[in-house]
Amino acid sequence: MLKNARLVVVGIDLAGSPKRPTGLCVLRGLIAEIRVAFSDDDILNFVKETRPTLVPIDAPLSLPKGRRTIHDPSGEHLRECDRVLLRLGIRFFPITLGPMRMLTERGLVLKAKLKAMRYRAVECYPGAAQDLWGIPRQHQDQLGLLSGLRKLGLRGLKKAATSDELDAATAALVGRWLLLGQGMMLGGETGIVVPVVDEKKGRSKNLKASRARARAVLQQ
Repeated sequence: MLKNARLVVVGIDLAGSPKRPTGLCVLRGLIAEIRVAFSDDDILNFVKETRPTLVPIDAPLSLPKGRRTIHDPSGEHLRECDRVLLRLGIRFFPITLGPMRMLTERGLVLKAKLKAMRYRAVECYPGAAQDLWGIPRQHQDQLGLLSGLRKLGLRGLKKAATSDELDAATAALVGRWLLLGQGMMLGGETGIVVPVVDEKKGRSKNLKASRARARAVLQQ
């Protein structure tokens, strides 16, 4: 478990197409620096410049069991991490859904490139983290999300931050929690990283599972 206050984490809210903005956040300690990028090269250059310990990416980085590619009709639609999200009552889009296929393809390519550069990339779902922290998702209340991230200790975020940048900041913070022993991978090492939330602090009203069931799932 690492306890360095100056840990560097880069969160990426990946867009399915390079024509759309991808949110980036480098988190040094708890100080966030955000921006947007478009091409894979711009994203990779940002990672290379910031030299993070971990790169949490908001995009599917693994395939359901039995599928060789995202377009392979055989195999399952859900991964183990997706099933855990379902048990927790957290809303998500299955990765085999039409629009998610492009994002999955891009995410897998980016993960492979980062691995070749010797950076560790993990899948992160900001919406799940926001639900577990009890703060709004960006489409529900963008200013509320900004306020929630600030209450969690993030500094450097401006009111002008875009939804993509705020989700990237969320991903970076989840990655920091993981490095500090306050997060876990749902569904194993190829699953989704989430924060482990203290029950006394409560959980989001969006969770349909009981506190006991949610606690049991998070401790698996």
